[in-house]
Amino acid sequence: MPAVSSRGRGRRTIAEINMVPFIDVMLVLLIIFMVTAPMITPSMVDLPSVGKAAKQPDKVIQVVIQKDERLELVSEGKTDSATLSSVAASVKNLIGQDGNTAVVISADRTVKYETVVKVMDSLQRAGVARVGLSVQLAP
Repeated sequence: MPAVSSRGRGRRTIAEINMVPFIDVMLVLLIIFMVTAPMITPSMVDLPSVGKAAKQPDKVIQVVIQKDERLELVSEGKTDSATLSSVAASVKNLIGQDGNTAVVISADRTVKYETVVKVMDSLQRAGVARVGLSVQLAP
């Protein structure tokens, strides 16, 4: 029940917040966290690091996605055009029996991300093991 003050002409109630229950709850939570924090074991996440690959690729094939979503394959200085349906077969032909060949997908910034994912998906479904994305930092 709120306190009643009798000042002047009439009786008025004083609205105030009782802070004692709030402080009690906060102290209990603080004690709980202080007791349980040392019991939690930190987990280790093994993140990959740049340049620590087991072996550098012998050959790199670059799949370039142009602004108009045309695909070009660049391998050893030669450029060939390809379509989305034939890019996986063309890359497999360029790779041949060499298992240590990397495929890098490079796209223009205006190309839809969906197109990049479709190219990456078709390469992975065809069994290309090393597929990466080319990143160019803006100045």
